[in-house]
Amino acid sequence: MDSELLKAKNTLREVVRTHMKASAQHALLSASQRLCDLLRQQLIWTEAQSVLFFAPLASEPNLWPLLIEALAEDKTVCLPRYISAGEGYAACQVCDIHRDLVCGKFRIREPAPDCPVVPLNRLDLALVPGIAFDARGGRLGRGKGFYDRLLVNVRGLKCGVAFEEQMVDTVPTGPLDIRLNCILTPTRWIET
Repeated sequence: MDSELLKAKNTLREVVRTHMKASAQHALLSASQRLCDLLRQQLIWTEAQSVLFFAPLASEPNLWPLLIEALAEDKTVCLPRYISAGEGYAACQVCDIHRDLVCGKFRIREPAPDCPVVPLNRLDLALVPGIAFDARGGRLGRGKGFYDRLLVNVRGLKCGVAFEEQMVDTVPTGPLDIRLNCILTPTRWIET
């Protein structure tokens, strides 16, 4: 990766992380609820039969209530599972959050090894976390490229999920960075 691009990405990561640390936990919880409400209103949510969720870290939007609703509605619910052989992630189906989840490689909840892999081209909607996003579909992740490698084969809608504090004018991107189709915040649905 170009050293100037890497420097710009690392600087932006630090700025956004500082903003997020200043946000009160109860404000983030309320914002997560508004995110869920706004996603429920989108046609893609009602029509999607297979959805890739993410297990949120403390600083990320919590869409877990929607994951539980999707299971109750018999949608195919997937979460990323780390596959050490390929040093990347696969989308794996979860049917029961109490039985099917384990603590993964990076101490993030993920599907157990016996949960089936779902082909990425069968996903209708991929909900994507990140550090920062812009209104043109740019996304800044944690820097390892895991989500970009996962998203390259997703044929469904790729939706960034962000708090308002994570929205920036421009995310520095390179040729391997995957652009998102839309961004969901607590107050906006942005088609890119």
